[in-house]
Amino acid sequence: MTSERNQQTVYQIVKKIPPGCVATYGQVADLSNAPGRARWIGYLLRQSPPEEKLPWHRVVNAKGRISFPKGSEKHAMQRRLLEEEGVVFTRGVIDLKQFQWTFSLPDWLFAPPPE
Repeated sequence: MTSERNQQTVYQIVKKIPPGCVATYGQVADLSNAPGRARWIGYLLRQSPPEEKLPWHRVVNAKGRISFPKGSEKHAMQRRLLEEEGVVFTRGVIDLKQFQWTFSLPDWLFAPPPE
């Protein structure tokens, strides 16, 4: 499941998550035809080359929380980036009912390519 093609599929999906929205690792795994591989998605995002310019900060865990350890530099960075896009945290949790990206096939097919 680690072929270049599979990685590119994950990258394309993550690039489609719009500003102000989040997706869960499991959601990205499901959309990548890799159900149950949420940890693999996290691994790919950590290993992604900078030139991919992935909006990695828009991917959170299934509880709507940032997966980096609280108090870490990465946790603070992800939270800041999400808040700059309008995502609201309540006691450290994102309300997925409000901010979770809803995948739409027409949006996927007809959206302009990511920058």
